Amino acid sequence: MRPSGPTGERTGLAAFAGCCLLGGGNAVGVRFSNRELDPLWGASVRFGAAALLLLAVMAAMRLALPRGRALAGAVLYGVLNFGVTFALAYYALVHVHAGLGQTLLALVPLAALLLAVAQRQEPFRKSALLGTLVAAAGVAVASRAPLQGGVPLLSLLALLGAVLSFAEATVLVHRLPPVHPVTMNAVGMGAATALLLAGSLAAGDTWRLPERAVTWGALAYMVVAGSVLTFVFYLVVVRHWGASRAAYVFVVIPVITIVLSAWLDDEELTAGLLLGAPLVMAGVHLGALRPGRRRDTP
Repeated sequence: MRPSGPTGERTGLAAFAGCCLLGGGNAVGVRFSNRELDPLWGASVRFGAAALLLLAVMAAMRLALPRGRALAGAVLYGVLNFGVTFALAYYALVHVHAGLGQTLLALVPLAALLLAVAQRQEPFRKSALLGTLVAAAGVAVASRAPLQGGVPLLSLLALLGAVLSFAEATVLVHRLPPVHPVTMNAVGMGAATALLLAGSLAAGDTWRLPERAVTWGALAYMVVAGSVLTFVFYLVVVRHWGASRAAYVFVVIPVITIVLSAWLDDEELTAGLLLGAPLVMAGVHLGALRPGRRRDTP
């Protein structure tokens, strides 16, 4: 059951804001990490450390590991949400400009909406579709994605696969037995780490720990804030708001990422950002945050 009423709405909104703010730093952290660590190996270290940290939190909270169908569901969620999604995204971003990647990731709400409708979890809503298209246009303007450049077909397909994988994981949560968000992410990230390590081994990555302080700092941020807190918040949003509405974090995060990148990584603040950010906010308000939105959700 999804919590309803003013309290549930406020909880969802607070978790939404936390997820967007903390998740916005992930891409910058990955940029610093990739300067020293091979991509899939860096992702393995990130999610492996996050899984260990979440297991420690589980022990402190005296949360039991799920069993049976609940355990299988948590593993499947982790494989889709962390393993497949990040394996495809890391592969694609070796060859694809980050702006294009951000633009395509803004399609997650639309993909989640269509998958939720196809699986009879939510009714089709014109406002959600319109909001997603407006927000995606805003991300495209803000990031100035090179849509007309030469993009390798496999990289483009990998990014689209990452969008579908994350969207399906979001929809899947509502079909799974209820599991505490900390437990769900601990099990899921542990399963994803095994998958990412296998991919790293197959790709011939060099397995080594970082030597630079900035890389350790980036990993620390991605483990604690970008993985543990962000994805716990995300599951809270999904439980309170539903799949397609929760996925609007993907149209807010790119704007935050661009601002943080300008501050921390000397990225240029462009006119596109100043024009695109209001479009993103308008799309999120129309599709996810407008007054009376709760009445649209069964």
